[in-house]
Amino acid sequence: MQQALRRGPSLPVPVGLRRRWLVAGVAAVLVALVAGVSFGPVSLPPGSVAVELLNLLPGVRLDSGLTEREIAIVTQLRLPRVVLGLLVGGLLALAGGAYQGVFRNPLADPYLLGVAAGAGLAVTVVLTLGVGAGGALTGLPVGVPLAAFAGALGAVAMTYLLGASSGRGRSPATLILAGVAVSAFLAAGQTYLLQRNAESIQEVYSWLLGRLATAGWHDVRLVLPYFLLTTVVVLLHRRELDVLSLGDDEAASLGLHPQRSRYLLVAAASLGTAAAVSASGLIGFVGIIVPHAVRLLAGSSYRVILPLSLLFGGAFLALTDVIARTAAAPQEIPIGVVTALLGGPFFVLVLRTSRRVLG
Repeated sequence: MQQALRRGPSLPVPVGLRRRWLVAGVAAVLVALVAGVSFGPVSLPPGSVAVELLNLLPGVRLDSGLTEREIAIVTQLRLPRVVLGLLVGGLLALAGGAYQGVFRNPLADPYLLGVAAGAGLAVTVVLTLGVGAGGALTGLPVGVPLAAFAGALGAVAMTYLLGASSGRGRSPATLILAGVAVSAFLAAGQTYLLQRNAESIQEVYSWLLGRLATAGWHDVRLVLPYFLLTTVVVLLHRRELDVLSLGDDEAASLGLHPQRSRYLLVAAASLGTAAAVSASGLIGFVGIIVPHAVRLLAGSSYRVILPLSLLFGGAFLALTDVIARTAAAPQEIPIGVVTALLGGPFFVLVLRTSRRVLG
């Protein structure tokens, strides 16, 4: 199958991942890392912060000029938050790109397909039942990502089946409408739970708006295994998304099992979405903004879109978090509000440019 993917006469020649774009993605992550750690209620010199971050590498010992208090701010308060933002943003963008390839739908993302809502409902159930009470939003219990995964997978299955039951197949428009319906249904379930558990409303509502507040490295360690598993599975199968874009018959003729590939990629993307949602709440539009920007700038092959979405998605969310922390300082804007303000106009642009696909 590897030779067929590379040499099949019916396949468009995919544009490989150029080194300059890979360098740009890594540079964006590094810039976001330094900026995220430098700016906040107490601003620190970016140069000194960069030196202090280098000191975290084995064998490196440089004088950053920061006081012990400032070093504690860098390593214990801001760095875990920025790293979590890089992981969550990368997962959401990677999942968005994978969903767009699986469903052949330019508007598919974890939020619009109901996956995030499904994970959100499951986490709301966990929080309102008191699991990890008193610290669920700062030190997440281990069961939260697992519950979110179950909710996410259930939501995407509902969307997929509802779209197929319309009689028109899984067209882009049908899937979007199915995702909206599933999201509305799950949101109603969340509302009912919150009404019956009024004492949890403030806690859950704060989580639903999206946030990256952490209690240290605990949340990072909790999300990291899901991040690694999702990244490995999706990136190893990125070539198959290029084949699936040709249609099931053509993909099967090249030795690919279309349904098996779809199920595997949907499960991996749902796992990543579940981990991201359980750690940060519902943060919309990242899965649309980043993959489409990469597609417009770097190429339409998923060999390019997925790895760059991972890098630029992490950088995007980390920098968005800087805006959320500083725009209305000393108060903090929920990061989901900022991404919605940025993503709303972008979604309209994508919708307009996708009229032919949706028609």
